[in-house]
This record gives sequence, C-alpha cells and structure tokens, in this order.
Amino acid sequence: MSDRAPISRIETERLTLRTWRPSDRAPFAALNADPRVMEFFPNRLTAAESDRFVERIEGHFARHGFGLWAVERNATGSFIGYIGLYEVRFEADFTPAIEIGWRLAFDAWGQGCATEGATAALEVARDRLGLERLVSFTAEPNRRSWRLMERLGLRYVKHFEHPLLPVGHWLRSHRLYEIRWPSPVRSAIAT
Repeated sequence: MSDRAPISRIETERLTLRTWRPSDRAPFAALNADPRVMEFFPNRLTAAESDRFVERIEGHFARHGFGLWAVERNATGSFIGYIGLYEVRFEADFTPAIEIGWRLAFDAWGQGCATEGATAALEVARDRLGLERLVSFTAEPNRRSWRLMERLGLRYVKHFEHPLLPVGHWLRSHRLYEIRWPSPVRSAIAT
C-alpha cells in the first residue's frame, strides 16, 4: 500500500484524468476492440480481458496511489481512454521502472489530447511524486506513439526485443525512451 494519498484527479484545459468508474468499462472495452486503436498491439481485447485490465489498473492505484487515469473530455464528460503512469510488468535491463503510457479512442486522435494529458502526467510524476525517471516504449512501427514521446521531451535510448512477444513476431522490436529529472524526492515503487 502506498504511504501517500492517491492522486485521483488531474485537470487540464480540455481534459480530466481521474480514477476509474464502473461506467468506463463499456467504452473502454469498445476502445480495446477497435482494430485502429489496437493496430500495434499483439491482439484486441475481449470485454472480459478489458475488464481484467481495469482491475489491474485499480490494483496499481491501491498499491501506489497513482496509475493509468481514465480520461474524459471536460466539455462533454465523455470517456476517451487512459493516460498515466504504470509500473513496467516485465523484466528487462531498464527495469524496475515506471512507464508513462496512453491509449485513446480513435475519435480522440489528432487533437492534441494525448500530448495535453501526458504533459500533465509528466508534471505529476516530477512535481508530486518526485520521480527521478520515467520510461516509455512502443513497437518500432508505431511511429505515432514514438513521435509523441519525442514531443513530450523523452529521449530515445535504444531498441529492445519485447520479452513478452515471441521471437519473430512483427511487433517484438521496440523503441525505448526515457526522461530523467534531478533530485528525486522519493521512489514511487513501493517496496
């Protein structure tokens, strides 16, 4: 359990990043079933798999006080996906680490929502959580995501072979990015 109060809400000009609600599950399942959104993932998720993912996200919040926040548009209150911070769940030479990540509904693409929300998440990581470093990674062909990482100020570190994907899988080659800040206040990974 985290010793800090959970960060349950972050507001930006157009977005609210918040903890999850039961009403988010159906639109999240639809997003995870969309072949455009899931193009650079090994497979789309069933509704049950999507729900289990939400349960893992909620567990991360319970343990760490932060996680992948559900994102809604301020103007409409509509759920559009997630943006946030999540402990990397596999072993690699760059772990343990906290990842900044996002997954937005297709109709939210190309509007600056990922940049706006991820910028807020970076500020929380640095200013409220006192993190020293964040990583982000994506499959090599996912140019849209790695260009966003660069716009956010993360620097390219290297290519790596994702250990959870089989040798020869077209998505196994990944690009790793990171951002570092001086003088961390404390580690965000509970021990």
